[in-house]
Amino acid sequence: MKTADIQPFFATLKAANPSPQTELEYTSVFELLAAVLLSAQATDVGVNKATRKLFPVANTPQAILALGLEGLEGYIKTIGLYRSKAKHLMETCRILVERHGGQVPDTREALEALPGVGRKTANVVLNVAFGQPTMAVDTHIFRVSNRTGLAPGKNPLEVEKQLMQRVPDDYAVDSHHWLILLGRYVCQARKPRCWECLVSSYCDFTPKTPPPQGPLR
Repeated sequence: MKTADIQPFFATLKAANPSPQTELEYTSVFELLAAVLLSAQATDVGVNKATRKLFPVANTPQAILALGLEGLEGYIKTIGLYRSKAKHLMETCRILVERHGGQVPDTREALEALPGVGRKTANVVLNVAFGQPTMAVDTHIFRVSNRTGLAPGKNPLEVEKQLMQRVPDDYAVDSHHWLILLGRYVCQARKPRCWECLVSSYCDFTPKTPPPQGPLR
């Protein structure tokens, strides 16, 4: 993607969705951290179904610890890899209580020191909870960045570094939401819905997918 096209690319996405939000449901920084930790290799829809039952009962590190491992597993067993995620979340809660006064830290180093929290999860929390211009590269952002030519890279870290350089400052905080939503609903993996895409004119992908043909009359 030409540098000159990046500004209008994001301006178009912003005009269509001025205040993009994560689709994970949360009401506190800890709930966000827990939801993102649980969302690895799972859908936001599936995580939300589980946390709608979990969070009214336990939505602080202390309350999760009081549930115990088996109690926590009972609430999240519909989520893939729930056993390992339950262990990670329990250990994370213990560290938050022992080292951080039950609060979620706002630095990458402290977040990535928590079990089950990798770079992508830390980036989501830093961005969504603390408003930092980080870029959490998931499968959608990786695909969109490469397919459009916005930020080509062979792995998520390469794409993240490219995005951090190429996304204009005015769009930095919200850009990862726009790219996720674009990848989830329009620039889909099997067949991009180019005929519905607001930013297809700035995109390097060719040939563009034509609209589906209606039934013959």
